[in-house]
Amino acid sequence: MRSEPENHTLLTEFVLSGLSSHPELQNWLFFSFCLIYTFTLTGKLLIFLVTAHPTLRMLMYFFLWVLSLLDISTASTVVPKMLINFLSEGRRISYAGCATQLYLVIFLGATKCYVLAAMAYDRYVAICNPLRYAIIMNNKARLSLVLLSCCSGNVVSVVQTAWVFTLRFCGPNKINYFFCDIPPLIMLSCTDTSLYEKQTLATAVLVIFAPFCLILVSYACIISNILKISSAEGRRKTFSTCSSHLIVVTLYYVNYSQDVKKLFSLIYTAIIPALNPLIYSLRNKEVKGWSLKMLFLG
Repeated sequence: MRSEPENHTLLTEFVLSGLSSHPELQNWLFFSFCLIYTFTLTGKLLIFLVTAHPTLRMLMYFFLWVLSLLDISTASTVVPKMLINFLSEGRRISYAGCATQLYLVIFLGATKCYVLAAMAYDRYVAICNPLRYAIIMNNKARLSLVLLSCCSGNVVSVVQTAWVFTLRFCGPNKINYFFCDIPPLIMLSCTDTSLYEKQTLATAVLVIFAPFCLILVSYACIISNILKISSAEGRRKTFSTCSSHLIVVTLYYVNYSQDVKKLFSLIYTAIIPALNPLIYSLRNKEVKGWSLKMLFLG
């Protein structure tokens, strides 16, 4: 919590500290994350092309396409600016640019939470009510769930970004992070932030805890249904249909301490988007098969 001084000069730009202050590491970091970002773009593009193939244009791949779009958007919001900063001494970002980046990061993160919950419901219907799956999870239902996720993510992001940027920032202007995020920005404010911290906690409950509870309930029902299957091979095949989603949820919701928050933010924004195509495509025989055909046969 910070109090407002009587005399202050409002900031018009911020400086991002980045991942490391050691000059000798900047080139190495640039090439490493440039490679990761290239891999992310390539993997997502491959998924877009594969799932657009006529033989794979089925309902079950719709959420995979949406998740890929969210991943590539998340990486593109953070990584390009980070790459520029590796080769720049100033590492400046404008006030408007910081607000835009914060809005996009929150919007994409919140939307992904809701989409993951929608995917869990999709798997619940597929496994627990397979005969009515095509009726319940039709195109309209899936599109409605995604649009609802996007609208909810937009509301959360607009409110959070507006809250943060109604604070006064009067120096210092160095953000101890590699992108504009709420905690490091609040630390720079020279006004009382106690109310904003409570609002951020309430939002975290709404965006993270509520969808996670829905995912837990869905998987409790899924596991209960799987255990009723008498055949071990049947249980294995049934569980494999939702294992990819479960892996992504685990990566997304993994807990971490404040001391390593920067590392886990880096993993979420830059590395997990590169891993998700591997997780989903390698766990799906049809997607994997068409991916290999497109790579080697053209």
